[in-house]
Amino acid sequence: MEAESSASNACDYSHNVTFFYDLVGKKISVEWSPRDFVVMGLGLTVCLVVVLANLMVMVAIFMNRRFHFPIYYLLGNMAAADLFAGVAYANMMLNTGPWTRMLTKEQWYIRGALVDISLTASVANLLAVAVERHQTIITMQLHSNMTKRRVVLLIVCIWAAAIVMGLVPSMFWNCECDLKDCSTVAPLYSRRFLIFWAVLNLLTFFIMVAMYARIFIYVRYQSRYASRHSSAIGQDQTVVNLMKTISMVLGAFVICWTPGLMTLLLDGLLGKDGAANSFEKYCLVIAECNSLVNPIIYSLRDDEMRRTFKWILCGLCWRGAAQKRKPSPAEIDSPLPEEALVSVQKSEDQTSRKPQDDDDDDDDSWTVPGV
Repeated sequence: MEAESSASNACDYSHNVTFFYDLVGKKISVEWSPRDFVVMGLGLTVCLVVVLANLMVMVAIFMNRRFHFPIYYLLGNMAAADLFAGVAYANMMLNTGPWTRMLTKEQWYIRGALVDISLTASVANLLAVAVERHQTIITMQLHSNMTKRRVVLLIVCIWAAAIVMGLVPSMFWNCECDLKDCSTVAPLYSRRFLIFWAVLNLLTFFIMVAMYARIFIYVRYQSRYASRHSSAIGQDQTVVNLMKTISMVLGAFVICWTPGLMTLLLDGLLGKDGAANSFEKYCLVIAECNSLVNPIIYSLRDDEMRRTFKWILCGLCWRGAAQKRKPSPAEIDSPLPEEALVSVQKSEDQTSRKPQDDDDDDDDSWTVPGV
């Protein structure tokens, strides 16, 4: 009995990924089925939309000076975390199914670490936003007095903590030295680490929900008194609208990620008896959708953000149309006779001496009010 226990606790790093999957009874597909191709195609499409949508949020915050405040910098960092999540999910889908057998342990750990980093960064961002809102709302201000240097330092700390949490399983908290502790959802992960990670995130969720509930109640209470003064109505309404937007972001995050965290907690506590493998993929899809929800919330709730989105999209369409209307001379193939070529060159020389009136008119016409 002691020999079996010591054998199971011995650190044998020669095992490959397939060994751990067989150990916990998690099957790896041998061939790609039509269903797998459909799931991968839809998943990669969603990942592409997630990356583009959150990239547009980041560009909007960068280009519009009205968003150059701490709260929007943190929301932009949250968009960066969602963009990173889209890349992480795409990497997971490109290294799943029959391809799992070809992964080395290092590649498998990297695949899981990317998802862990994206979740930790999102949770830390939401917590930072909660603290920032608590600091400003209690004083009934729209934006905090936090300097840009502190915001940058806070963002760096968020990503540093996320990277550390992503590296913990591969560095030391795995089941390679304790095979009985292997997870069925993530076969190389320790079940104790999954319990710790899930409980930590769930507690953070509850803290943030309680904090936002307190802030929201305080805002409503103060707004009743502030509404008596007409000069404060506009700012109070802006504060309330911003709080509603952030609350919707937090609510969407909790709804999308709680099933996945509960699945990890169930797997950590019960192991094979929890049958977490039967619905882990559905929880992953729900969690992936969260990275697409935030840009939709911003566009529906924030008029300024919506106008900036339109400005960016219309600008891209306008540039594409301008390039189609004005092809460069180098792109024009000319099977013309020699005389025609000479006349074309003369006309180009004449137009080059004239001022660029057409381009100036186009530039002047491209203005969007309110941005």
